[in-house]
Amino acid sequence: MAETSVRDRVPPGQVVTEKFPVLHTGEVPRYRDDLSDWSIHVFGEVERPVTLTWDEFRRLPAREVVVDIHCVTRWSKLGTRWRGVPAARVLEEAGVKPEARFVLVHADPDYTTNLPLADLYRDDVLLAFEFDGRPLAPEHGYPVRLLVPHRYFWKSAKWVRGFELLPEDRPGYWEERGYHNEADPWKEQRYGFF
Repeated sequence: MAETSVRDRVPPGQVVTEKFPVLHTGEVPRYRDDLSDWSIHVFGEVERPVTLTWDEFRRLPAREVVVDIHCVTRWSKLGTRWRGVPAARVLEEAGVKPEARFVLVHADPDYTTNLPLADLYRDDVLLAFEFDGRPLAPEHGYPVRLLVPHRYFWKSAKWVRGFELLPEDRPGYWEERGYHNEADPWKEQRYGFF
């Protein structure tokens, strides 16, 4: 790949890495081997609150995407390959009300992050269960993490358990601690401004 095309894919202030650094707050959750203790909930401003078990979730159509990811700690990893269920498909199960404009993503253990609802309708936003052709490693979000590649990676919550649809924005874990609400890597929106 030509150097100029790589440069065009790396936001300001970022350094490309071949590694996949592990960063998170709290302990890595452990789930039963059969994932009978895992489910995802869609609630709030929806027509019908939904809880999907692992088996129900895995029956939904999946897709693969290849995307670049960017962490607020200044690393970028290019050409990452993910497989998962489009976030929009999970929202369909619940029927989103017109007044819903934001989503608060809930994840284990007691983690949240916020996004405009429109972000979940992008083609490359997944509830990912595979990375590079294998199930996610526990430290990378097994069994399911959100993938939102156009935002800094703290918005791609690991160990996702729910989408709470809201009429107004509500800050998540890192946003309450001073991280930028928008998290656009191309604008270097790392800290400040909720």
